[in-house]
Amino acid sequence: MLDEDHYERISRRTVLLRGAAALSAGCIFHEVLAEGGESKPQSEATEKQIHDYLRPLLLAREDVDRWLKQQAFPFCKYDAELGYLHIDRDFPEGLDGAVCQYRYDKQGARRMFAHAGEPCRINSYGDSYTSCEQVSDGETWQESLAAHLGEPVRNYGIGAYSVYQEYLRMLREEKHAPARYIIFNIFHDDHVRNLHGWQRFKFGVNRKSPSPTVPHLVVDLDKGTITQRPNPCPTAQSVFELCDLDRVYSMFREDFYLHNRLMRAARKANGEPVPDTDYDDEPLLKHGILGSTWILDRIDEFAKTNGKLMLYVLSYSARAIAQFIKTQRRLDQALVDYLNEARLPYVDLLEAHAADVARFKGTPEEALSRYFVGASGHYNPLGNHFCAFTIKDALVRLLDPKPPAYAR
Repeated sequence: MLDEDHYERISRRTVLLRGAAALSAGCIFHEVLAEGGESKPQSEATEKQIHDYLRPLLLAREDVDRWLKQQAFPFCKYDAELGYLHIDRDFPEGLDGAVCQYRYDKQGARRMFAHAGEPCRINSYGDSYTSCEQVSDGETWQESLAAHLGEPVRNYGIGAYSVYQEYLRMLREEKHAPARYIIFNIFHDDHVRNLHGWQRFKFGVNRKSPSPTVPHLVVDLDKGTITQRPNPCPTAQSVFELCDLDRVYSMFREDFYLHNRLMRAARKANGEPVPDTDYDDEPLLKHGILGSTWILDRIDEFAKTNGKLMLYVLSYSARAIAQFIKTQRRLDQALVDYLNEARLPYVDLLEAHAADVARFKGTPEEALSRYFVGASGHYNPLGNHFCAFTIKDALVRLLDPKPPAYAR
């Protein structure tokens, strides 16, 4: 647990960077584990409206049973703390419809090829842009880096994780397979993912993943508090509660993200404009980034205490990159301000892609299509290669001794 002085330091930095009128210069961020500190709902939704929203999201008992037995929803398996982890799978979702092969070791890290049998001093954490969805083992940016540097890079990425889940995963895995150097990758959507307790609010219902319940944060701008919430389904048996409307209502009736969804739906029904994505929802993103910077303060403390060196990597979808190029306005500027103010080393793939696009004729979308699997997909093998070599210089500067490729 962090001391009170550290909370005050977070608060002052947050006030400086965010300029949030609701936060006074003297407010303190508190760590609250299980109760209290709820943020005010963003909608005036009635109990019936919440029930109507939740009803189609309920799971069937048969689906829960089959998922827990790893007979359904082939994207992931249940994990009591983090909500879920990846499992071995083969999905036809790669470049040109290629079948992507995903394999994981006993600790849940993605299979390594380059220098796999050698000691590993670099671990990476993040969401699907770290796990490298839509490419096979061996085509990830970690493998490109490892092959070039001459030493292995371990991949602990998990698709659809929030910054908070990535942080919790790092705390867990650094006990089992610690590394001195950590690449912590943050995708632009991960901030908002900090805020919900059930992935079905964001990703809906599908047969690939049950979109499980997850640990999350409650961010209250008025009180200046951030509350940690554990996984709402902390045992395998408790997952069956997601089949019962009354139990689900009891668990999530005050979920901040759920109320944001209801508010958007009401505005859309009234003919009012609504954000295209969560990343375009500036009040929502503001809450999410505030949660992320709080997490990064805790990571910084963890790294200093345990003698680790961090490198942060900021990742973006093709849509977000094209939007930035056209408007010259980045919606996560508060995060970049935080990183600069805290003097934390980071690699900005938004700026890197913008510089790359500027070298080509045609539209940003045409230039970016070289790197992504479709307009809304993840990096293809070339995109992962671009990511690796954008990261390379900053990583080599951190490494001591230098990797074999640079040990002159």
